[in-house]
Amino acid sequence: MSAPDVARLLPEPDRLREHCLALAVLEAILCPDEDFRYHAFDAAWAPGEQLASMRNGNGDEHSVVFTPAGVYLRGFDHESYLSPYAEGRVWPGVVDSVPAELRHCVTEPAFCDDGTPTLTAAIWRLTGDTAWRTGEIDFPPGLPDADGADWLFRSLTDTAPETYAEFASDYYGTEVGLDAVRHVFALRPLTEEVVRALNPELTLDDLAEDLTETGYPTGS
Repeated sequence: MSAPDVARLLPEPDRLREHCLALAVLEAILCPDEDFRYHAFDAAWAPGEQLASMRNGNGDEHSVVFTPAGVYLRGFDHESYLSPYAEGRVWPGVVDSVPAELRHCVTEPAFCDDGTPTLTAAIWRLTGDTAWRTGEIDFPPGLPDADGADWLFRSLTDTAPETYAEFASDYYGTEVGLDAVRHVFALRPLTEEVVRALNPELTLDDLAEDLTETGYPTGS
């Protein structure tokens, strides 16, 4: 699947934000060292904006910027035929039609290298839109999914707790309890029991900074 296919599978913006938040908090519990986490969430990325991100440690990543004007997703597959490092520019059509309200996300320095956006896939949705959108991309012959969008955004299109529990168990090399994952996916306030079910070496107090950074609900 390419970005246009993925766009049809993404949750609604509010649901997507909640899912990204849950992923980040689960990672904070499973992996206290933030440098090695797969997912992250910054509730105060910029004034009025929030950022969800994924890094796999091999140079591939995705970013989801939540703004008052809408939501912008970028994905970068470093082995993709569409990589800007191949020709020094973004592949034609990928971001050409990103609306003005979200153009600042395309040119955000954190998502660029020497001024060139580092991405192979982009998806966006303005507030008030009824569907996610992508550019009109002329993919290389025989490579209809060359942008890497299928696997780059898979954790956002498959939101089943079972899927994440299986992924995290493999990625972190530890058994990840499904009930605890479901608790976090529901954005229910954390308890000592839930935290220790995911990481016996961690306490709720240990997560104070992460819960503040992500904006995860802490009320009763």
